[in-house]
Amino acid sequence: MSLKRLVLRDFVIVSELDLEFGSRFTVLTGETGAGKSILIDALQLATGGRADINLIREGASRCEVSAEFDSTSSVTQWLEDAGFESEATLLLRRTLDAQGKNRAWINGSPATATQLRQLGEQLLDIHGQHAWQSLTRPDAMRSLLDAYAQVSTAAVAEKWHQWRAAQSQLELARDSQDSLLRERERLSWQIGELDKLAPALDEWPALNTEHTRLANAQALLDAAQAAALTLDEDEGNAIERISHACQLLQQQQHLEPYFKELAEVLSSSLAQVQDSAHVLRSYLRNTELDPQRLAELDDRLGLWLSTARRYKRSPHELPQLLASWQQEMTQLDASADVQALENALEAAWQAYANEAQGLTRARTQNAPKLAQAITRAMQSLGMPGGQFEVDVQRAGQALQSGLEEVTFLAAGHAGSTPRAVNKVASGGELSRIALAISVTTSQLGTAQTLIFDEVDAGVGGAVAETVGLLMKQLGQDRQVLAVTHLPQVAVCADHHLVVSKQLQGGITLSSVSAVDNEARVAELARMLGGERLLNSTLAHAREMLQSQES
Repeated sequence: MSLKRLVLRDFVIVSELDLEFGSRFTVLTGETGAGKSILIDALQLATGGRADINLIREGASRCEVSAEFDSTSSVTQWLEDAGFESEATLLLRRTLDAQGKNRAWINGSPATATQLRQLGEQLLDIHGQHAWQSLTRPDAMRSLLDAYAQVSTAAVAEKWHQWRAAQSQLELARDSQDSLLRERERLSWQIGELDKLAPALDEWPALNTEHTRLANAQALLDAAQAAALTLDEDEGNAIERISHACQLLQQQQHLEPYFKELAEVLSSSLAQVQDSAHVLRSYLRNTELDPQRLAELDDRLGLWLSTARRYKRSPHELPQLLASWQQEMTQLDASADVQALENALEAAWQAYANEAQGLTRARTQNAPKLAQAITRAMQSLGMPGGQFEVDVQRAGQALQSGLEEVTFLAAGHAGSTPRAVNKVASGGELSRIALAISVTTSQLGTAQTLIFDEVDAGVGGAVAETVGLLMKQLGQDRQVLAVTHLPQVAVCADHHLVVSKQLQGGITLSSVSAVDNEARVAELARMLGGERLLNSTLAHAREMLQSQES
């Protein structure tokens, strides 16, 4: 995937810009302060970088950045997994207003800055002009080696956190034995008291239902007896009356067809009344007063209520209360089991150590290879006899990144002893070492667009030409964008963009234009000799271009 187009609106000192990019190697040049690095800032914002209101052009209420890329299968898969539309091109868009509110879109659908960053890692690989500063950070040096070795610290970090958690649990258990014992005794007593009741989950509502029925048993029997008499036993009971009415209608239904329908309804009702009477007689035969069972229920309900009052809970909460105490007891027993925690700690350490040893092997095997690759790059960047070393040493303690600390050592010329890179005296040497690392490690990533933001600062002459040729070589496989002030680098590019600034209505604005032929010659001449273009400088610029084209 490569960058196709960048559109800016009111970004820093750019009012409007619609810029298309070609493949292979492109340079951006211009006077100091013209805004060459603004395009890099815009791409970083489009790919999830920090939204700072200082990026809004002075006098404007909001800024907008849109970046369009060619699509690839891996990005398409990411879009589908994240729920975005996948198309032939990928469009990232972000806006920022003066109140600090920013919004983002991916292929027209709202997105988060985190999603933009995740995509940005697959799209761009940016090497800044102060890349050497990161060489003083242990984590940055270790990350470079891991990237070269193609290993990840995610798994070992997870095992490290699990090991540390097991350590904390064991230490807490050892420090809290007395308090854990007291808490266990308290819980054990409470569970024992509540176990005397042994409250079943659905017992309380069932007790209340049965108690209510037995307490009103005589009234229920009286009602059933009276209902049964009314339906089937008293003189003129309901069954006799309904049966008589049904017979009367049936006798006359030959004269009135409507009577047939009414007779059928009464016949159905008669069957239901007879069934009800049968059920009532059965209820009366099988139901009796049970004062003993009622007394038992009174005692059981009283125990439920007194226990609930003791623990200041409602009766229906008691089964859940007992279950929660039992669960706490199980957890306390586990916490107090020092031997089990020691075993868990040992297992966690072994899991971490196994994972970390895999990293150790990869780092040890790849450190010399990375050192050799960077050393070769240093030789071509005007540091003959220079040497680079990757020192992998056992760390003083287990780290979430593994068991090693990684240090970069460098010697700027033959005969000198490699020292930590931050001890290298010359700023020019630091810049070239950083450039050697950038060129070497830029081949590791999967991003199809590599950006070098003035990483060639501090070099010149034949070394500068080498830098240009290295970037041109990188451009054979991936899109390369370089912000540079060196004509030797610019002349090697396949495409040349010039950033310039103008004063319009008292406001300084920046613009970008592609140059070719004589316009490119003039820009190279400016880079060679300043704003005053001499015939000799123009001739030199033409000669440089012709030598690259031949």
